[in-house]
Parts: sequence; C-alpha cells; structure tokens
Amino acid sequence: MRLSNSILFLVPALIWGSTWYVIKFQIGDTDALFSVGYRFILAGAILVLYSLLKGLPMRFPVKNHLFIALQGACLFGFNYWLIYMSEAQLTSGLVAVIFVWLIFMNVILSAVFLKSPVRVNVVFGGLVGVVGIGLLFKDELRMFDFSDRNFVAFLLALGSTTLASCGNILSAYNQKQKMPVIQTNAYGMLYGAVFVLAVAIFTGGKPGFNLHFSYLISLLYLSVFGSVIAFTAYLNLLGKIGPDRAGYISLVTPVIALLISTIFENYQWTATGFFGLMLILIGILLALQPKTWARTARSLN
Repeated sequence: MRLSNSILFLVPALIWGSTWYVIKFQIGDTDALFSVGYRFILAGAILVLYSLLKGLPMRFPVKNHLFIALQGACLFGFNYWLIYMSEAQLTSGLVAVIFVWLIFMNVILSAVFLKSPVRVNVVFGGLVGVVGIGLLFKDELRMFDFSDRNFVAFLLALGSTTLASCGNILSAYNQKQKMPVIQTNAYGMLYGAVFVLAVAIFTGGKPGFNLHFSYLISLLYLSVFGSVIAFTAYLNLLGKIGPDRAGYISLVTPVIALLISTIFENYQWTATGFFGLMLILIGILLALQPKTWARTARSLN
C-alpha cells in the first residue's frame, strides 16, 4: 500500500516529537553511546527479521554496503550520541532550536552532492519557521549563555544536526541507486550500532544495561517507534519530495514536543508562543506548496 506524503510527514513528526521527552529516560546510569547502540541493534534486528519474513532481497554489492554503512554512521549512530550528550547539558527546547539547522544543511548538501535545485520557497519558509521556533523557545534562548559547558553542548548539538543531514543526503543517494529503504535501514542501523559500540569500548566506556522499567520501556519505544517506524516513513518521504522539504519535520517535532510537555510537564503557552507556532505553520506551508509559488511567479511575469 502506497502511503500519501501527508501520512509519511505526520508519522515521523508525531513520533519524533514524543522522543524529545522519552530520550530523557535514556540519560543517566547507562553510557549514552551504549544506549544508542542498544537502540539501533534492536531496531536493526527487527527490520532484518521483517525483511526475512517478507522474503525481501538482502544481498547487495560491497559498494552499496559502503554507502549504507556511511548512512548508518551518520543517521543511526554518532548523531544520536551527540544529541544524547548535548541533552545532558542543554534543555530539549534549545536542542530543538539548533536542530532546525537541518533544513538549511539539507538544502546546501543536496545542491552540492545531488545537484538538486535550491528552491527559494524552501529557504524562505525555513527562515520564517526559524523565527517561529525562536519565539517558541525565547525564554530558554534568553537564559542561554556561552559558558564552557554550554558552548561544548551547543557544538555537540550542531555536530549532530550536520551528521543527520549527511545521513539524509546519503539516504537520498542510496534511493537513487534503487536501494530499498527497509533493507537499507536494517543494515544501516546495525552498522551504526556497531560503530558507536566500538567507539564506546575503545574509549574505555563500561558496558552496562539499566534494568529500570522506565529505561526498558523508553528503549523499546525508541527502537520500535522512534527508529523502525519513524525512519521508514521519513526516508520514504525524503526519497519522494527531496531532503530539503523533508527536513521541515525538524520544525514540527518541537511543536509536538511542547504539546506533550503541556500535558506531562505543565508547559504554559503564551501569546508569543502561539505567534511562533503560527509562523512555523506558515513556513511549512510556504515550503511544501511549490506549485502555488510557481503559479504566482508566472503571474508576475
């Protein structure tokens, strides 16, 4: 069954909006690298099992595996490690603001490596959305200072966003090579898990596993929903509409996260916050309606 672009957009947006909250339960007793590794080993194993049960082809040339491994390292490995590390110091709201950089990185890298056109509506919509995100989290931005620890955490979050964008571009490239998303994700998640676990052991990390109920449930949720389901939907969308517009999910997820925070953490909405939300929605509409822009441009000529 072919899913519409709207469904493919909403599914990862809703799920990843919730993971900003759920990730907090992964930070603590277990080293962040090991938590990322556990998450993607479980997610990759689920996708491999699904592929085998469905009889999907699992053999690919070595060259394809190299690009799958790169995608896995960027999108399912080191970027999540950096996010986990940054969230240990910064609030999830600040990390969400930084992650909006994904939109512009996707535009730049798509143009450089995939020779994709730079769409004015995507860039302009992104700028409008960034202003909206800034208004949503203005209090956290106002309190932020570039102390040594905060600055390092800021760089970690920025590095995570850059790696995620590289993973987006690699996925788009793999799909152009006719590589199927499900099997690519299956191998990529396992590659990503192996990479981060190897780094964890090499740097002297102590293998451990938190048996607390909250850790186990959050790990299961992040593996099944946050990884298997969300990434399958997102990367299918990316292949259909391009990395630049697919990256707009990074504008929606903080809004979903705030709605969840309203329920569980008593987040209080303000007039400024609502105005920021309106700007985000306007930015998304501007970016995802290229035909409307084209008709407007023709009418002006």
